[in-house]
Amino acid sequence: MNQSTYNSLKSFIWGIANDCLVDVYDVGDYRKIILPMFVIRRFDAVLEPKHEAVMKAKEQFTKAGIIELDAALASVAEQAFVNKSDFTLTDLKSRTNQQQLKKDFIEYLDGFSENVQVIINKFHIRNEIDRLSEQDRLGLLIEKFVDPRINLSNRPVLNEDGSVKIEALDNHTMGTLFEEVIRMFNEETNVTDAGRHFTPRDIVELIADLAFIPVQDKIQSTTYRIYDGACGTGGMLTVGDEHIKKLAREQGKKVSIHLYGQENADETYAIARADMLVKGEGKESDQIRFGSTISDDKFAKEEFDFMLSNPPFGTPWKTDLKAWGIGKKDEISDSRFIINYDDNPEYSLIPDIGDPQMLFLANNISKMKTTTELGSRIIEVHNGSSLFTGKAGSGPSNLRRYIFEQDLCEAIIAIPENMFYNTGIGTYLWVLTNKKDEKRKGKVQLIDATSMKEPLRKNLGDKNCEMTQKMREKVMELYLAFDKADSEYSKVFSNEEFGFYQVEVNRPLRLRVNVSDEALEEFKNNAKDDEFYDFLMTNEKDTESTNFNSFIGKLEKSTKRAGLKWTKKRENAIRKYFTTTDENANVVLDKKGNTEPDSNLKDTEQVPLLYDGGITGFFENEVKPYVEDAWINEDSAVIGYELSFTKYFYKPVQLRDMSDIIADIRAIEQSTDGLLASIIGGEV
Repeated sequence: MNQSTYNSLKSFIWGIANDCLVDVYDVGDYRKIILPMFVIRRFDAVLEPKHEAVMKAKEQFTKAGIIELDAALASVAEQAFVNKSDFTLTDLKSRTNQQQLKKDFIEYLDGFSENVQVIINKFHIRNEIDRLSEQDRLGLLIEKFVDPRINLSNRPVLNEDGSVKIEALDNHTMGTLFEEVIRMFNEETNVTDAGRHFTPRDIVELIADLAFIPVQDKIQSTTYRIYDGACGTGGMLTVGDEHIKKLAREQGKKVSIHLYGQENADETYAIARADMLVKGEGKESDQIRFGSTISDDKFAKEEFDFMLSNPPFGTPWKTDLKAWGIGKKDEISDSRFIINYDDNPEYSLIPDIGDPQMLFLANNISKMKTTTELGSRIIEVHNGSSLFTGKAGSGPSNLRRYIFEQDLCEAIIAIPENMFYNTGIGTYLWVLTNKKDEKRKGKVQLIDATSMKEPLRKNLGDKNCEMTQKMREKVMELYLAFDKADSEYSKVFSNEEFGFYQVEVNRPLRLRVNVSDEALEEFKNNAKDDEFYDFLMTNEKDTESTNFNSFIGKLEKSTKRAGLKWTKKRENAIRKYFTTTDENANVVLDKKGNTEPDSNLKDTEQVPLLYDGGITGFFENEVKPYVEDAWINEDSAVIGYELSFTKYFYKPVQLRDMSDIIADIRAIEQSTDGLLASIIGGEV
């Protein structure tokens, strides 16, 4: 759809809201009416050409005693859905009596087939009919939506000569318009949820390119399944469907595509499902399912060829814990997120409770096909936290480790900031597959596309730029060139480049003993051991020692000679009340003669997996020369993975030449020559 037609639609919808809903609804609630009416009129416009034929068939079928009319009448309508009522919206606009209009409009809504009822119910429009009728706005609203100058159908309106009078409304334009309407209404009330479920067309196109172009020569005349576990209005699925079919035609192949999606927001779910029906995909609409992909996976144990997704990030997912009936994320047992890996049957991939995006990635990985030549391809949008958040052994790090060690990641692409409607932060496209080309095995490609953007004439929320087709082609050129791509924008590394051992570096505990008056007083007031206090006052007062083990050994013997029990509690009391750390004191040894570590001096180091000599080599080169008494606890080693685009693509600011700086200073001096004298009038 061209920009002019799109702008007309946007103005049309905004105009309806202003004309029909002002003084009845708050601006933030306009969507409750506009969005369902938008979809209902879309259904209505698609069904209009066959309405008379449907009514005749209904009469015949009823006389024949056929009770289940939906399927039969949908066939007459040549759609995957139908409306069995005697009215169209155009018929209803002529009603002048409000009560009759209300009655007929309810009958009209009830006339839709069951697959449309599911959609209408998600919009909750029936809850608003009384209010609209009482305020005399229902008829005005219907009249506006059937304006012949606007086409909400998926088919163009034609002139008498067959030329296009008004363009058809395709799914992604509908989704864009939907998101734009929400954004406009919310701007008036400072609500910022527009864009939560929507990915701009330019990014969707790039995602589809990355999914299908690299394997276009492997596409066969067969059936492929495309899945989006955070499908929003369904635009990702629709564009993916278009892309693979286009590439297949160019390869001389004929493919059958099945679309699957899940969404947990009422309005966006309804839009996505409505689109499938309007496209004539009745069965496909049943594959758009409602609920949380995290806690209520509607496609459990199923596998897909392509998975395209822009999951929510930075959004708490505590409600999913409640849906599972558990209180803590440690209680999750879902096999998508708790797997058997690295000899650990409870290897957790679960991220922090405040950010669910990596759960969606783990969900997609669990649905990869392993028995086909093509395997599965995943293209998923993430923010930067998925690259580095979480220490080694945590869920996010474990997921990255699994991805890289299983050689699933083909590429990660950094895209420009301010590309999305609701956030200006930087985002990344993860490209995963379990069937890599030979040249890509064991390697990951990083592409920095952050500079590939074109400013928009007018900002759309936080979105102030776009990736043009040429820019998307440039990204694909870099991707396909792989290790021969321009190194300014693309770099290739082995999987192990991003891995590390996280290890403890310990230093010995050194304690000085000082049985001072102050320490004895504190011991008396807090330890509640008068017998031991009296012994220390008599035998050890003012004793100082830099050898804790020697002092304890002598003390143990002397207490026994005095008839006192020597207990672990009393030894701990000596540590607590009568010792301080002192770097000049002797090393403290445990009962086995091993050096005790000082917990206050314990540190952690990240040892790159590719470090020459491994952990031992790292210790000898990077630790011991600076801290001679340190040692590494190799039993503490945990493998982690993280990566930083800045590390590999950082471009330092070029410092100016000194001669240029001096020249500027001299120019300033000359331009201000005599200025001081003029200010003070020649007096010094």
